[in-house]
Amino acid sequence: MAICPECEAPLDIEDEQVKEGQVLDCPECGAELEVVSTNPLELDLIENDEGEDDEI
Repeated sequence: MAICPECEAPLDIEDEQVKEGQVLDCPECGAELEVVSTNPLELDLIENDEGEDDEI
């Protein structure tokens, strides 16, 4: 069982159901999560850069 890194809610996801690089949404807080490892199952929060201006 995985834990959401944003809200710490338990997520009912088995490592056999996902693959590395897959993007999931937390059903509790709506955060976008990326599967960074399947053994052990590890998720990382995808940071959105909304509101920031890109300067070249």
